[in-house]
Amino acid sequence: MGAGGLVLGALLLPAGARAAEPPALTVSIAASEHSCAIVSDGRVWCWGANGNGQLGDGTMLDRHQPVEVVGLPGATVAVAAGDRSTCALSAAGAVTCWGYNEFGQLGIGTTTDTAVPTSVTGLASGVTAISARGEHTCAVTDAGAVRCWGANVNGQLGDGTHVNSDVPTEVSGLAGRTVAITVGGEHSCALSEPGGVACWGWNKTGQLGDGTTVDRESPTPIEGLASGVRAIAGGGRHTCALMEAGGARCWGYNELGQLGDGTRTDRATPVDVVGLPGGTTAISVGGNFTCALGSARGAVCWGLNSAGQLGNGATTDSASAVEVSGLPSGIAEIACGYNHTCVIAADGGVRCWGLNDAGQLGDASTTDRATPVAVTAVGGTPLVAATKRGPEGPPAILFPIIGSVAALLVAGLLLLTARRLLRRRGAGAS
Repeated sequence: MGAGGLVLGALLLPAGARAAEPPALTVSIAASEHSCAIVSDGRVWCWGANGNGQLGDGTMLDRHQPVEVVGLPGATVAVAAGDRSTCALSAAGAVTCWGYNEFGQLGIGTTTDTAVPTSVTGLASGVTAISARGEHTCAVTDAGAVRCWGANVNGQLGDGTHVNSDVPTEVSGLAGRTVAITVGGEHSCALSEPGGVACWGWNKTGQLGDGTTVDRESPTPIEGLASGVRAIAGGGRHTCALMEAGGARCWGYNELGQLGDGTRTDRATPVDVVGLPGGTTAISVGGNFTCALGSARGAVCWGLNSAGQLGNGATTDSASAVEVSGLPSGIAEIACGYNHTCVIAADGGVRCWGLNDAGQLGDASTTDRATPVAVTAVGGTPLVAATKRGPEGPPAILFPIIGSVAALLVAGLLLLTARRLLRRRGAGAS
């Protein structure tokens, strides 16, 4: 397993909000040493490591340029990648997965790897969101329920057991209708319609936020977050929430300053992030660092910086927010991988920084970058997130799911994007 083994990126749509087309200009990050992108017509392209078939092209050959995933059931609206595995959500609400399957994380009723998309048992329709990390995966249904599958050593499936499951199992004990799910290293969290958060699974460093370090096999409410949360993001061993009233709160592991409260003390309950830019619109969590997007000051990051993860031109860790250097004005989206981050600018250009050992920054090199660099397509031209097919070569990439030592979500960002989509359709989401 690569140094990253976790996923911190997934597209989340509120329950009941199945998009007929992918929302424009959205970026999220995948895990392991492979990357995927949804293009404007709903096809998926992947590249990088492929030893377990995680690229979905029917082979187990590594690819240094994008190859199309074969056999997907219609247009894809979301992709989530775990450790050497990948899952896709179709516009019809069906989930398919492929790649590494030792713990049943593909949800197909076996523990055999597969190099092509395979339907997840019992999820042929009715799914509105997916999230994957490491070796487990979760989905939200249009009824507001949550189902998870894969590794369960720390109770991260939320079914009251520690037994792995190779088919989806329903999370028990959730209060109210779930609108978003985020999967961390070995824990999971759900956001309810009233804006409350509950988490379950591994809790060694307080990443469940319930005031203890006791693992939980079923959902446990976050202390002080019964309402008022608009987005959630889970990392390796810490979790963050974007608040409706403004600002953000984080909890869990903090040895590297990833909670952003100015200390390096683990927190078993949420603490306020200090020094955020005005009008924070998104928060995204990496393995041991965190980034946020503000309406006035671009992007800021804090935590681990050994490979330039904070994007400020240095490699010194920071327990408080520092501004990312060299970004153009008008950053539209932000997403953290396990040790790198990508953004989409107002012009559609994609820029990334941080660890690049497997080419996850997309700049045709394997050199780490402490400041943002442009992602390039085949032939060296800048990659532009667009809503229509490029004139030559592979289609213009709409959703980079750029992975490698990568991990989790832009839960907050993508939930907000989905809500904007709902508003455009008159669904009245807030």
